[in-house]
Amino acid sequence: MPMPSAIYVRLPNWIGDVCMSLPSLHTLLDTQLPIVVCARPWARDLLAGYKLGGFIDMKGRWREDRAAVHAYRKKAQHAHPRGVLLPDSLSSAMVFSFAGIQSAGYRDDGRSLILRWPVQKPGGAPHAVQAWHFVTAQALKRWNLPASPLPAERTLGLRMTDRHRSEAQHALKTTGLDNKPFVLIAPTATGLHRGKVKVWPHYDALTRQLQEQGHIVAMCPPPAEAESARRNAPTALCLPPLKLGAFATLTRLASLVVCNDSGVSHLAAAAGSRQLTLFGVTQPERTGPWSENAVCLGSANAWPSLRDTEQHILALLPEDIGR
Repeated sequence: MPMPSAIYVRLPNWIGDVCMSLPSLHTLLDTQLPIVVCARPWARDLLAGYKLGGFIDMKGRWREDRAAVHAYRKKAQHAHPRGVLLPDSLSSAMVFSFAGIQSAGYRDDGRSLILRWPVQKPGGAPHAVQAWHFVTAQALKRWNLPASPLPAERTLGLRMTDRHRSEAQHALKTTGLDNKPFVLIAPTATGLHRGKVKVWPHYDALTRQLQEQGHIVAMCPPPAEAESARRNAPTALCLPPLKLGAFATLTRLASLVVCNDSGVSHLAAAAGSRQLTLFGVTQPERTGPWSENAVCLGSANAWPSLRDTEQHILALLPEDIGR
């Protein structure tokens, strides 16, 4: 079996999932082979700090995506590429297979016949970070390539750039927050989980209580969520929207991030930020932030109370902030 000329990796389609797949990307990069990332266009900015062998925009329409991967492979002259599929979908396997890339991925969605190296899912209920790293490591082992393990500590290790830091600092300066401590909230979450709203219901009251105690409370929603964010926390200071890399950097500059189980939670975890993630409809064990600096509050069956949340925030904030 010839040595791979490059490894093409299909990342998941959601922001939080891409963050949780970073340890898998690090393991692939450790092979020293060219790593070509296939992901949604917004991930290009988030991964700007990585020396990738290439980036191919995925639109979510398998025929267009297949054509894009095939054209890139032909131009790059990768004679023996291999593929790692993190999503479980049949369409993601079809994209690589019909683009001429033999791939490894989980046996799921009836796609075993088009995977060259199908992998059985591990038993139990692993965290998403562990599940994606497992299939990545299994692929590398079958190709006789080194597979670095997950770090002993829970860390995603996002590599941020000077541009990310500059854009985040500029947003703070334009709103008068440069060199000032602030609590960053994210009072939105897209979609429903099994028909249930994923947004903690007390952001307005929490914001007002923190402001009364002298804390600056800010938020930085994307344009599509700005209206709902203002409705959920009307008195919070609203920063201009940022790209993902700059937003991740912004979470590092905050004294504390308070958010739902959403993309913001995983961006903060990727940046190693101090955060409190609130749960009410999802499972912390499966999709909670992969970070030693994160505290999870609530459960899949009940949101935490306003009082309990406020007490946790005050305990997590640095002692010299707002007191």
